[in-house]
Amino acid sequence: MVARLLLLACLLAFGPAAGRAAELCAGLPARQPAPREAKPEPLTDQGWLLRVSELERQVLGPDANPAQMLFLGDSLVQGWAPLVFEHFYGDRAALDFGVSGDTTQSLLWRLARLPLGSALRPRLAVVLVGTNNTAAGSRPEDTALGIAEVVRTLRRRSPQTRVLLVGLLPRGGLASEPMRAVNEQVNALVAGCADGQTVFYTAPGSMVVDRAGRLSDQIAYDYLHLTWLGYGILSAALEPQIRRLLWN
Repeated sequence: MVARLLLLACLLAFGPAAGRAAELCAGLPARQPAPREAKPEPLTDQGWLLRVSELERQVLGPDANPAQMLFLGDSLVQGWAPLVFEHFYGDRAALDFGVSGDTTQSLLWRLARLPLGSALRPRLAVVLVGTNNTAAGSRPEDTALGIAEVVRTLRRRSPQTRVLLVGLLPRGGLASEPMRAVNEQVNALVAGCADGQTVFYTAPGSMVVDRAGRLSDQIAYDYLHLTWLGYGILSAALEPQIRRLLWN
């Protein structure tokens, strides 16, 4: 009953686009009370605030960047090796909007401040966020709900934007690392957000580990953050889907 009332409220407030967005990630419906991971909340770190301000200046005002691709997420996005990013996305009007330290709730806060659907209407948003939530002890279902809210927010605010949701990458050098299982639980939950029309899911994690599940420090120098080689592997893994979503 509560879920139906929420859906009706969205329809009345934002119209059909909001209704369609509310239907996304049906396996992760909004909950009341919402967990922290699913509610907008900024970080207080000065470096995070400075980076957010810097990014906002790129899409606000008369000299706003008309991005066609928007990469959203945490340090794994912000740290995308510049040469690799330029090679794959330099001719695609892409913006790297990653912010180190981002969580699902801080990304929701950032999205609320962006001119999505007006000055900022990318054809594709690539989203990789949530590993900072799981590392902080968030339950997989709460992290997944936060990711689902990011997807719904993007689609509600900018209905012409497709979303490519990237599964959380492996953490730790060995397959037995406890965080591996937690992130995989999140991935299993958010994979259902894909509808094959406006939201798509990809899980490139297997591409950065060997057949035994080991993550080399040549690919992730601290067994989390990627090297230029790791970003090359990740970008190559994403490329077929990105190309298809941009061209179709």
